[in-house]
Amino acid sequence: MKAALLYSYGDPEQLRYEETTVPKYGDNEVLVKVRATSINPIDVKIRSGAAKSRFSIEFPAILGRDLSGEVAESGRNVQGFPEGMRVMALANGTYAEYTVAKADVLAPIPNALSFEQAGALPLVTTTGAQLIERAVKPKAGQTLLVTGALGGVGRSAVHVAHKLGARVLAGVRAKEKEEAAKLKVDGIVAIDSEVEIEHLHDLDAIADTVGGTTIQRLLKTIRKGGVLGSVLGQPEGADKYDIRVEAFMAQPEASRLDQLAEDVAHHEFSIPIARTMKLQDIQEAHRIFERGGLSGKIVLVP
Repeated sequence: MKAALLYSYGDPEQLRYEETTVPKYGDNEVLVKVRATSINPIDVKIRSGAAKSRFSIEFPAILGRDLSGEVAESGRNVQGFPEGMRVMALANGTYAEYTVAKADVLAPIPNALSFEQAGALPLVTTTGAQLIERAVKPKAGQTLLVTGALGGVGRSAVHVAHKLGARVLAGVRAKEKEEAAKLKVDGIVAIDSEVEIEHLHDLDAIADTVGGTTIQRLLKTIRKGGVLGSVLGQPEGADKYDIRVEAFMAQPEASRLDQLAEDVAHHEFSIPIARTMKLQDIQEAHRIFERGGLSGKIVLVP
């Protein structure tokens, strides 16, 4: 099979589209023919070496967390995943024509979604849902600010928080406010504006997908006893405030992914796709991703 192999930490040139062996699967695993995957920030952090203290890899490595494809073969203990079934998952090693995933992380792809649409969903939707449901845990009626609300994780967090009955504020850059008006939110805040931040106070929680100096400026807006849920670790200075910080890392959750994909299929929320590119163009795809400014995800098709 062909795959994008990472030979060492560094720039996109360290990724090479080459022939390699098809991975072997165990008794409780499924071999999936990859139809689509997508680029996420963690892929770049692993490739560059920025995340090597958190994620150990052996070279040559195959990156990629989003899986959209069809069942090729199954282990002898696997039931319910016949050959040809369309499946999706938060998995590993998806920058390839084939990958192996445990059967219990696989979810069916809704009929209304293409492989490409499904390939943009697993990591961001799972992360956004778990950010709200496992970290923030808002009660109905509480006011919650979601930073980076137009990103994939942010959009998912907004959707889940809204369904839980929270009063949801979308935190975006000033130039994004018009686009953010399309989200199902109760208010929009330009979090790159000190004037607008000064009007925020006594928030019950912030669900943060941005980090850096932005979240440091926003810490003062959370009420005493409030919650900061973060996908980027505990921000510097958070311990000076009387708040609870819940930093976490997303874990595969097939049943929740199934529900979220159905919500997307029913147009309850969306994860936009900015570009669809061939996996063989992985170096260029990573360069485009790192330049930023995209209005959606980059989906890769083997």
